[in-house]
Amino acid sequence: MEIRGNQLGSWSFIVGLVAAVVLGIGLTAQYKLVLVWVLFLLGIIVGLLNVTAKETQSFLTAGTILALLSFLGLQVGVFNEAPFVANILNGILTLFIPATIIVALKAVYMLAED
Repeated sequence: MEIRGNQLGSWSFIVGLVAAVVLGIGLTAQYKLVLVWVLFLLGIIVGLLNVTAKETQSFLTAGTILALLSFLGLQVGVFNEAPFVANILNGILTLFIPATIIVALKAVYMLAED
C-alpha cells in the first residue's frame, strides 16, 4: 500500500489530535515526555506535508487562532480546576506551533520566490 505525502500529513494530524487528548488524560512523566516529542514531530510532518499552497492562508489563520486561544486559556487559568483540559491544550500547542511555523516559513519562501 502506497502512502502519498498528503495522506501521511492527514494521518499525522489525526494521530496528533488523538495524542493530545491522550496527553490530557495524564501519563507518567516518562511517557509524557515521549508523547510531547511525538506531538512535536507530528506537527512538523503536518506542516511539511499536509498543507497545499492554496490552503496556506486558511491554515495559518486557523492555526494561529487555535494556538493563541489555547495559550490564553492556559495563561488566564480558566482550566485550573480541570487539569486534563489544560494538558489537552498543551498538546494542541505542541502539535500546532511547529506545524504553523513550518507553513509560515513555506509561505514566506513562496512569496520570496515570486
